[in-house]
Amino acid sequence: MGFTFDGVHSKNMKITARIVSWQVSPAPRNAFEVIPGRMGIADLGSDTSEKYIKVICNIFPQHSFTEMIHLLDDVAEWLNPYLGLKQLVLDDIPNRYFLARLVEEVDCERILRSAGSFELTFVCPDPYGYAITDEQFTINSTGSHVVERELGNIESFPIYRMKGNISSSSSTFLTVTTNGESLKVNGPLSSNEILIVDSGLLTAKITDTSGNTIRNGLSILDELNFPVLYPGSNEIKVSSTGATFTELHVLSQSRWR
Repeated sequence: MGFTFDGVHSKNMKITARIVSWQVSPAPRNAFEVIPGRMGIADLGSDTSEKYIKVICNIFPQHSFTEMIHLLDDVAEWLNPYLGLKQLVLDDIPNRYFLARLVEEVDCERILRSAGSFELTFVCPDPYGYAITDEQFTINSTGSHVVERELGNIESFPIYRMKGNISSSSSTFLTVTTNGESLKVNGPLSSNEILIVDSGLLTAKITDTSGNTIRNGLSILDELNFPVLYPGSNEIKVSSTGATFTELHVLSQSRWR
């Protein structure tokens, strides 16, 4: 068993690793309010805090204690938290990744002459695990379509890539309705441009076919109504009013709680 961090597997660093516990659910961030004259507290709901992943590691026996120290130097550079968040993939859960970094000091306990053991604590500011091979869908015609999300167990915030031709007239537009929530796209949008709507980042931009950003895309959205996909069946309706629809590509960004 082991894990991959920033594309490097723990075995390549000459360490073994195992998960000894699992945080089933991150701690909730509760919003309570004391109201004078009322018993108890008012519950204003909650959201989810960060996730922690603990990994127990052992160093393969080395020829000398000095060699073990050099190995630990390499491990320290590999897991350097100053480099920011990196993809963490656990061998026991190979279909998802977490964005993580070390959050606590690492102390190595010397075992025998040239072997050691230590614990790693990773923090995931975004507490969800994301599909390594994500679900993608392509819609090439107007009308109603059903896309089936088979990965993940909670709602996801997809990335929509739309191609079409919309003039700058207020009477021409495209509408994408996802599970009853409509996203109206006004012009202008030319046939050699792509509108990219990212529900996770709450952004929209227009690029050329090579992926170069041309301009901000929020200005051509009638409302900031970003789509959400749910596990199972999702209905996506595409309609055109005086405009030409070419393609809608959907990257699900499926995730697990």
